[in-house]
Amino acid sequence: MHLPSVDVTPNTNGLPGLAALEKIVGALLTFGLVAAVAGVVISAVAWAIGSTSSNPHIAGRGKNGVLIAGAAAMLIGAANTLITFFSSAGAAIR
Repeated sequence: MHLPSVDVTPNTNGLPGLAALEKIVGALLTFGLVAAVAGVVISAVAWAIGSTSSNPHIAGRGKNGVLIAGAAAMLIGAANTLITFFSSAGAAIR
């Protein structure tokens, strides 16, 4: 039995309002990066306070916060590239 081939590809003119949606997602990327910067600053302050007050719990939480905010910024910055990569990889599967 031979199944018919389906070849559907993404297009930019299929939905009305796609340009507005792209602007909204771009604004969300900006908001996420600003939040990541705030996370690094707040976590660095907590890390400094914990270190100077000899409180290892607060210092450790500050270190984790810096790492998590940095990883979040890296993922937000790489979002377009990651999605393009996985979309291309998925399209190559036959």
